[in-house]
Amino acid sequence: MIKVILTGATGMVGEGVLLECLQNDKVKEILSISRKSCNISHPKLKELLVSDFLKLEDYSAKLVGYDACFYCAGVSSLGMDEEKYTKLTYDTTVHFAKVLSDINPSMNFIYVSGTSTDSTEKGKVMWARVKGKTENDLHKLPFKGQYNFRPGFMSHFKEQKNIKFIFKIFAAIIPSLFPKSSLTLQEVGRAMINATIDSYPKNILEIADIKSISN
Repeated sequence: MIKVILTGATGMVGEGVLLECLQNDKVKEILSISRKSCNISHPKLKELLVSDFLKLEDYSAKLVGYDACFYCAGVSSLGMDEEKYTKLTYDTTVHFAKVLSDINPSMNFIYVSGTSTDSTEKGKVMWARVKGKTENDLHKLPFKGQYNFRPGFMSHFKEQKNIKFIFKIFAAIIPSLFPKSSLTLQEVGRAMINATIDSYPKNILEIADIKSISN
């Protein structure tokens, strides 16, 4: 059984991964690190409220002894300039990971990126370049394993709270129309857990990889 640090529990992806971890027998404990409470009570779940992820080192004593970090926090690039998006996506994520790698180098760090992320860091799409740089620099850190998940459309758990109404409409249509481009958050969560326990030969997992390792 593994002990997991998770970010993004107040967002759609993080909440879904959290629900899978709570019901999965392979997970012993989850420490949710977030800026606000996810308002979920469960014997497996602990919460650490951190107002600024760039100051995570202030909480180092509470981060010892974990097997994995499932980094599901993220923001949309819509309406955001590259400087601000880079700070929120690259600077925050890499700093968070560096703190954990110093404390728990034997852990796995799994980052939720996105399909079409630009590993060359040179493309025309701003968010794809920034996420590509984030992936590349995370992989340089001395973790036991570092995986970048590039999911497509993700269907939510029925009991999730952090879901916009329009997304619920899409969730009823898209998976049946584009099954090869869609995942469930249960599959994403299971894949993270299995990658931590069993490892995976690639550090970038596209949709087919995530489906494969989720079984």
